[in-house]
Amino acid sequence: MIILVHGGAGSKRPLKKALKGLGEALEAGFTALADGGDSLEAVIKAIVLMEDSGLFNAGAGGNLQLDGRMRLDASIMEGRGLQAGAIIGLEGYRNPILAARVTMGLPNKVFTNIGASRLARKTGLKRLGPPSGRALTRLKKATEDRQAGALYREYFSTVGAVAVDSMGNLAAGSSTGGVLAMLPGRVGDTPLIGSGIYAENRFGAVSCTGQGEDILRLCLAKEVCMRMEEMDAQRAALSALRRLKGIGGQAGLLALDRKGKAAICHTTDFMPAGVADRKGIRVKEGFRRV
Repeated sequence: MIILVHGGAGSKRPLKKALKGLGEALEAGFTALADGGDSLEAVIKAIVLMEDSGLFNAGAGGNLQLDGRMRLDASIMEGRGLQAGAIIGLEGYRNPILAARVTMGLPNKVFTNIGASRLARKTGLKRLGPPSGRALTRLKKATEDRQAGALYREYFSTVGAVAVDSMGNLAAGSSTGGVLAMLPGRVGDTPLIGSGIYAENRFGAVSCTGQGEDILRLCLAKEVCMRMEEMDAQRAALSALRRLKGIGGQAGLLALDRKGKAAICHTTDFMPAGVADRKGIRVKEGFRRV
């Protein structure tokens, strides 16, 4: 049993309270595994905690888009039956990962804006309040001080998790508020199955973060998973990220192979992340840089 989580990748050093928040998410996820829960439950518990914390660009801490609205994306996938679900552009609700979990049991698996909001309301998800003064000030500063292109190159973050349970079943999930001051309607890799996340018991589980437009060009999460058919998690992650760098992309990812070997790799300066298993909880501001 093992669970990995991350709090995004980029050029900015993470705050100590963010690292503490990752540790708490790992504790929640591993406790679920240790109590007999499956990998899907562990991933969701960890991500919900990060969404609720307000410390990360997800859930309550999500970025504002250029029009001052917060729209959240999330996706979830389990590796035994390849069931998956995703939510895109959810407004007014705190936990898109929980809405994505609900879609796994529906005939339709991906919902955007109106459908996502109706699903969240019927599910009884927690509501979000209006944007804080701090969030609005940050948006104003970003739009005044930087060109739009610079925002996409420097500021991208997500939260994500991958886990394997005692039965060897894998799961992956991700949640994000997108890029600060991004154009309304823009969709990155996070809610796209195969790009932001992928899980299949025959290969492994992956959760990505980074420059979404480049991650989706390679379907990076599935690319890493397919490489794990012949490589362990570390080699698969490193080789895929080198290919991403070759097209000018930046990213970080969590990977677990079918044998439970783990990798946390990134092309960026930092990627706050951690792992929890029977040896304990380890959290760092960066791991294996490509």
